[in-house]
Amino acid sequence: MWPLAEDKFLLDLLGKPLVVHMIDMLAACGVTEVVLVANASNAERLRSIVSPMDGVTCRVVEQDSSATVMADAIESARDHLQGPILIVSSSDVVELSAYRKVTEAATHAESDACILACRQGHHFRGGYLVTDERMNVSHIEEKPDEGSEPSDLVNVVVHFHRDGRRLLDALSRVPSEEESRYQTALNLLIDEGCRVVAVPYVGFWVAMKHPWDVLPVMEQFIWRVHRSVSDTVRVAKSALIDGTVVIARNARVMENAVIRGPAYIGENVVVGNNVLIRGGAHIGAGSVIGFSTEVKRAYIGKNCWFHSNYIGDSVVEDGCAVASGSVVANLRLDEWPVSVDWEGQTARTGLSKLGVVMGRACRVGINASLMPGVLLGVGSYVGPHVCLTSNLGDGMRAMSTGGYVVDRVNRIAPETNRQEMWKKLAGK
Repeated sequence: MWPLAEDKFLLDLLGKPLVVHMIDMLAACGVTEVVLVANASNAERLRSIVSPMDGVTCRVVEQDSSATVMADAIESARDHLQGPILIVSSSDVVELSAYRKVTEAATHAESDACILACRQGHHFRGGYLVTDERMNVSHIEEKPDEGSEPSDLVNVVVHFHRDGRRLLDALSRVPSEEESRYQTALNLLIDEGCRVVAVPYVGFWVAMKHPWDVLPVMEQFIWRVHRSVSDTVRVAKSALIDGTVVIARNARVMENAVIRGPAYIGENVVVGNNVLIRGGAHIGAGSVIGFSTEVKRAYIGKNCWFHSNYIGDSVVEDGCAVASGSVVANLRLDEWPVSVDWEGQTARTGLSKLGVVMGRACRVGINASLMPGVLLGVGSYVGPHVCLTSNLGDGMRAMSTGGYVVDRVNRIAPETNRQEMWKKLAGK
């Protein structure tokens, strides 16, 4: 998830970490005991987060520092895996109905295991399920090449096992160096006669593999909120709050600001004069959205500062500041899908609009421009007037040299894209 420093399951949404939302949904399905597998860097924080939860007993176990795959995490919890178990990956974000489908199937189906299966119309770099007409799983194929997928059913890690010890035994018989040990163990159980059933699901699902995946997860939560404005919020008479908007305690909305839902405004947030927040936005606690700033479909962390900026289709982690006049470009000039320089390769996001992903404690100077799909590492600096076209590593700085290059345009933006955007704006 670089450049984001926060663990993805601790991402703050609507004032509480993602993992707490997941536990709440599991509790709504009748789950009363949860074991969270942590590592040395987040174990204590997890304990403090889940210790006060009502109706659910949460235990945190710490996995060995050498653990690298899901099978290692499962084996770290072996002391708690007697009898029926439900294995959930915090990277697979689903809605309540998904958990309900699996828990109900576990109750009624005559099966040894139940696997959530999401139908996908495009290639996914993960496991695919091979099933018969009764949805019995005969094989799990891990990461097939695009075009050679055995089905349209993707393996989503919400898995029920009727006997946790049987799963642990299968894991013990798979070589420890194998990357997909858990999936191999499932195939081993199937070959030995275990009945594994796929539970079809067509609801919301995002496998958080990249930092820009935060945006659809954010939308999933803010689109489901009910309008709520705390009685401690100060809203100027000339401000407009339209649609499904949540404004938490002690926030302030100043003159001529416009907030169009869905939107979440956290505690102690200041929304300044002439600000426009629209298109689905999540503003973390203590942030200041300063004069004449526009925030559109963006996740903003805690304690961030802005002043006369445009921030669109972006993910900004805690403690960042963007100085006056700086803007984020979220649409390529040729209007083609945005690609990202990702781990030395070009990653196709498939998104027509993607702005910046900004790690914790970044600083952007006045009148800087950040091009679509740029990633800023933790603590990085973008100097005044810089037009940043490539990623910045953690703790790196980009400063302007005052030069520019004149070149010939070699591709014309298609007019059809602009026509489609106009139709949406015109409500046609």
